Amino acid sequence: MLGFASCKKEATPINNTANASASTITQTSQEPVCEPIRIEFGLPIDSYRVDTFTVQNGETLGKMLSNLGATKKQINSINLLSTEDFDVRTIRAGKTYYALYQKDTAGVENLEYYIYQASIQESVVLHLRDSVHVERQVKEITHHNRSAQATIESSLWNAMADNNLPVELALELSEIYAWTIDFFGLQKGDSIRVYYDEQYVDTTRIGIGRIYAAHFYHAKKWQEAYWYEYDNTHNYFDEEGNSLRKAFLKAPLNYKRISSGFTYARKHPIYKTVRPHTGVDYAAPTGTPVVTIGDGVVTMKEYKGGGGNTVKIKHNSTYTTGYLHLSKYAKDLKVGQHVKQGEVIGYVGSTGASTGPHLDFRVWKNGTPIDPLKMDSPPAEPIPAAQKDSFNTIVADYKSKLKF
Repeated sequence: MLGFASCKKEATPINNTANASASTITQTSQEPVCEPIRIEFGLPIDSYRVDTFTVQNGETLGKMLSNLGATKKQINSINLLSTEDFDVRTIRAGKTYYALYQKDTAGVENLEYYIYQASIQESVVLHLRDSVHVERQVKEITHHNRSAQATIESSLWNAMADNNLPVELALELSEIYAWTIDFFGLQKGDSIRVYYDEQYVDTTRIGIGRIYAAHFYHAKKWQEAYWYEYDNTHNYFDEEGNSLRKAFLKAPLNYKRISSGFTYARKHPIYKTVRPHTGVDYAAPTGTPVVTIGDGVVTMKEYKGGGGNTVKIKHNSTYTTGYLHLSKYAKDLKVGQHVKQGEVIGYVGSTGASTGPHLDFRVWKNGTPIDPLKMDSPPAEPIPAAQKDSFNTIVADYKSKLKF
């Protein structure tokens, strides 16, 4: 950061045009040359000698200050600071801190500031000159809009990394398209175009902000997503204004593979008899979080014979879902409890009649088992008619940002 200018007069060479053989004459320019002052932590940093250190394991603030040359009076004054001023318990090993020294009139260097770098954005400035007090410096986050594209060779995550794009985009995109794309079924050659916001502190990128628009090519068609806000409502919509948010998620967990599908004629791996399997088995490591695919009320939480630890959730008058063979339930989960879409209700296990860790996921429609992979999921509310013109204008702008 640059501050006020420090100016000086500079000698400027002037050619003697009256005599071509004469030497260049140096005269003093009347215009001052201004050198900017560098401001860091709210201080003219170049006015100090700055030493940089790293907090060591077990190192206390008092020990650091003592090693830096702080006086006993200064250290005692720091002990009187409240935790609101500076909670020293938040100091962590591995963090950076700075000591700023300045010479007095006798030429002796004195410690005037101790600065703890709490994060790339926030620093705690301990003033040791005159009265001891604390000042927090929080750097501004700047935003830069960016358009990018990537072709998928193996996974969305790798596509981001291979194209030098923030891997956080993969997480955000999987949330946006959670109701419309099975991210475990992506194919080589699928592609993504995205218009989004990157966040910076100074010149360092600290993350991504909003994804404003995305075009995802999957299953031989483009699926579009546009962020739109109106009347205290915000969501992602397709080009026609239909919400991308469905009533249910595509899957209740991150899984490795589907180990068994919906069928009325499966030979049970333990009982060795042919019997219906009215669910889908998702193979996943023990302890993998299992979430409810939609809002609803917990109607069952118990050990259910061959199904082991089981949770059932009633979503509405039509749909109920079941989650079987759990290793354990989510903390404080109770029958009668209202749960929100995406909320963890348990963890993958192998309880009951099971040959290995997996989730047996089931769906009932009007009391009849249906194949979860073929379930129709009604969309959330579309863009109101009164908002369509405004929405179409924004979509047109976003599309222009996604042209490559």
